[in-house]
Amino acid sequence: MRILHTGDLHIGKSVNNFSMIPDQKKILDEMVEIAREYGVSAFVIAGDVYDRSIPTAEAVMVMNDFLEKLRELNLDIFIISGNHDSPERLGFAQEILEKQSVHIAGTYKEHLKQVTLSDEYGEVIFTLMPFVKASVVGEETSENAVKKMLTDTFSQKEDDGKRHVLITHFFVTNGTHEPELSDSETTVLVGGLDNVDIRCFETFGYTALGHIHKPQRMDDEEDSATGPVVYAGSPLAYSFSECNQEKSVVIADMNQDGRVDLQRVKLHPLHQMRKIKGRLEELIKPEVAALADVNDYLQVTLTDEEELIDPMGTLRSVYPNVMQIVFEKKERERAEETELPASVERKTAQELFEDFYEQVRGQKMDEEHRQVIDQVVKEIS
Repeated sequence: MRILHTGDLHIGKSVNNFSMIPDQKKILDEMVEIAREYGVSAFVIAGDVYDRSIPTAEAVMVMNDFLEKLRELNLDIFIISGNHDSPERLGFAQEILEKQSVHIAGTYKEHLKQVTLSDEYGEVIFTLMPFVKASVVGEETSENAVKKMLTDTFSQKEDDGKRHVLITHFFVTNGTHEPELSDSETTVLVGGLDNVDIRCFETFGYTALGHIHKPQRMDDEEDSATGPVVYAGSPLAYSFSECNQEKSVVIADMNQDGRVDLQRVKLHPLHQMRKIKGRLEELIKPEVAALADVNDYLQVTLTDEEELIDPMGTLRSVYPNVMQIVFEKKERERAEETELPASVERKTAQELFEDFYEQVRGQKMDEEHRQVIDQVVKEIS
């Protein structure tokens, strides 16, 4: 069984006021061609199909066109909701789409959706676990919620002798090892109640993860008690912290014995996202601009000490897709102004908030406000 695994499409996303729709159309078409070239049987989208819970009409049409092209390949498509999606909207008409081999799990209803495919070696069971908040299933942590959903769905999975694939969208960790994050992941809470350990997935031959934008593998490749537990990563860079990431899709080949061989297929974005640094007059020289594609999405750090007149306009006359300017001088001054004392780690939550209040308001907190903060901290604790 050959599976193509991706996720975190974030269709409709804007980065620094630049619409990513043209870039997304291009990369989705490339993924269709990869599916065609590699002859995959299953196309997995592990959550965050859209960038917001109410996607724009344009974003919905982009997804519609993408699904039409995939269906022409006569393969099965698996989609789950992520934390950015509206589960109900994503799951609209899922029973009808099921007849077209488009398997969607938007909401969780008492047990996880399962789909069985067959190859020359027998059955492969795909289990779709959408993102849900722990409270939805009556639990306090994401890990307990995951365990409950698996228990409610399976009775004798460990002994059924079949090959299993799980598709999910949680913050999955391996003991104390957490996945490496990017700046574009704004809703991930590290080191807390959202963590789900990979031991929850021991009986799956392959666990296809979404949620984290950097491609990475969470299981120990040399000595793992689970099958591969893999974040496919987002197909496009959505922040400048992702500049050096090579975006890709995962091709997972599940063999007769349930063993999985993995390969990553590189994607080629419409525009690279990169950083450049230097003095304004140097950066706009033709010989400097010619070193790379001037149409790339750029973060430009200017090292000029003197004040500049319309630096954005000047830069965009050479590099039309400058997204962001960082002034090194101002960043240095800001860093000097906000240095924290070494004793900060020894302060209580109340003391830290008092310092913050004084820094922002320019005056010390009075007793009435201090009592409010004390009460809030006590309630949280």
